[in-house]
Amino acid sequence: MSTRPDYQAILDEIHQEVLPQVGAGRVADYIPALGRVPADRFGMALRTVAGETFKVGDADESFSIQSISKVFTLTMALGLEGEELFRRVGREPSGTAFNSLVQLETENGIPRNPLINAGALVVADALLSHLEDAKGEVLEFVRRLCESDEVEYDQEVVRSERAWGDRNAALAHFLKSFGNLESSIESVLDLYVHHCSLAMTCSQLAAAFQFLAQGGKSPCDDRQLLTPSLAKRTNALLLTCGVYDSAGDFAYRVGLPGKSGVGGGIVAVLPERWCVAVWSPGLDPSGNSLAGTRALELLTTRTGESIF
Repeated sequence: MSTRPDYQAILDEIHQEVLPQVGAGRVADYIPALGRVPADRFGMALRTVAGETFKVGDADESFSIQSISKVFTLTMALGLEGEELFRRVGREPSGTAFNSLVQLETENGIPRNPLINAGALVVADALLSHLEDAKGEVLEFVRRLCESDEVEYDQEVVRSERAWGDRNAALAHFLKSFGNLESSIESVLDLYVHHCSLAMTCSQLAAAFQFLAQGGKSPCDDRQLLTPSLAKRTNALLLTCGVYDSAGDFAYRVGLPGKSGVGGGIVAVLPERWCVAVWSPGLDPSGNSLAGTRALELLTTRTGESIF
């Protein structure tokens, strides 16, 4: 019978090994509030399905989760609409930048997947059509998942995103012109910038994603947030579409479904075992955390645990 890896010892080793890469890459300075985040941060937290948490570095420092939040809104929308959602958004990798306009126009306003910006705007629109207070319900949903009322929208990031969100506004206008947004552009963009501005820690994120390691069941109250089938399919979307246009390289190096954000965070899931969150603000050219990706590669190598 195999013994469980010593996760804490492995995280400690990874922390030391990636330190030379921490601070490398480029902080997402095109959003001014993110550009002011110190580049020397590194945190990592792993939470098992048994509820044990192992962490290292700045794992309890909050940061802007950005596109990682798209998994939360997608989960809520799937819970409300199920497969019907995919009439308005595809399930294919984009192969282009996360905020590409060209692809959206040539494909008649149907975003390639729900994890690029255009797709997440459609998901936000779906939530607005069902929920009276979508911003409040998204926040409450995330707080329940990680069992922490400390999670908040970072209002500085909200203001920064609004001031520098011209391309997202252009995407929304494209979607509206093709009839793929029902709510007003202003309300869709408002929900979108708010959920992208959620501030969370690695420890909170690892806990919040645990339902995807448990067949869609919430660990905090045993609610079935997604059917096992939809949980499987959400993990498949994370594997193929979760790290912008670097899905192939990430699958090759890390071997886990994952979702990244330009705030420097990445969350990855090993179904039936654990979830892990890592944060380091320096990004590679695709917008994924450079040191974070390396840390996850080392984790699956050292533990011998991945989906492959």
